[in-house]
Amino acid sequence: MKNSISTLQFSNTASLAALLAALAMLPAQAAPPGDLPFGVYDPYGTFADDPDVQIEHLFLPWEDLFLDSLPAADDYAKERDRDILVTVEPWTWTRGARNTPESLITGINKGDYDGNMTSICNVLGEFDSDVTVRWAQEMEDYSGQFIWAKWDPDTYVSAFKRMMDVCKAQAPDIKTMWSPLGYDDLEDYYPGDDYVDVVGLSVFGLQAWEKQQLGGAQSAADILGPRMDRVRQFNKPIMVAELGYSGDADYIDAWENEVRTLAEDFPELTAVVYFNQTEVYPWPDGFGLPDWRVDSRTVIQSAENRP
Repeated sequence: MKNSISTLQFSNTASLAALLAALAMLPAQAAPPGDLPFGVYDPYGTFADDPDVQIEHLFLPWEDLFLDSLPAADDYAKERDRDILVTVEPWTWTRGARNTPESLITGINKGDYDGNMTSICNVLGEFDSDVTVRWAQEMEDYSGQFIWAKWDPDTYVSAFKRMMDVCKAQAPDIKTMWSPLGYDDLEDYYPGDDYVDVVGLSVFGLQAWEKQQLGGAQSAADILGPRMDRVRQFNKPIMVAELGYSGDADYIDAWENEVRTLAEDFPELTAVVYFNQTEVYPWPDGFGLPDWRVDSRTVIQSAENRP
């Protein structure tokens, strides 16, 4: 069952009222315990008042973006003494208006999208916060969710370099992140040391899927370890740019107590950034859209544990 209030079936109004009452009594969300720097993609503001959050993650489409809203993100981060990680996705978030991979490749090569990247980075270059830009992530992913994934590696590398050159021209002080998912062929897509300040990885734990497909639950280190092995060769700082986990209370507790201690085993790891949102794309093998939101997770567990 997906961990969100909307998927629960209530037999009467009292059940819903009890769950909402449980929500009202829950404490403010806090970063997991540990010393590893922690960040969030947090569109609902769940971690707005958490002083232990050090990185604010933004996701931006480079089409149909209201640029005037971006300075407010800088103000929000400054007030909380947070750095900013910006993932720029080369498409519109309006699904029916998206290009094909072929059209996107052609447009990038012709310079049709230079203006999109220029406009975004021109604003980012004015930020007071420290900014890292992550462009076209998880490029080696085979799921089909991204129109920039599984391109010919040379094509992707050329596009990455072009876009980072465009961005750096407007915002020379930003850091650049190259962010594969972590699969075996990721090195084919590496754009070179001159274009990468930090490497990003994605780590998601879904207990139900792991039990069915892998025979047992995985730890964060189980998933991260092989991916770290594949990117150490680049000798760059490494960040978990997207982190999420969903399962029963024991599974969540294990992950919570592990994710900010991972640097003990992986000293190259500089931070983990939680993806506090429902999954946008279906999980494989019919597992739907996992809900990584910490509010939903806590409310569900509180409801299940009520006498």
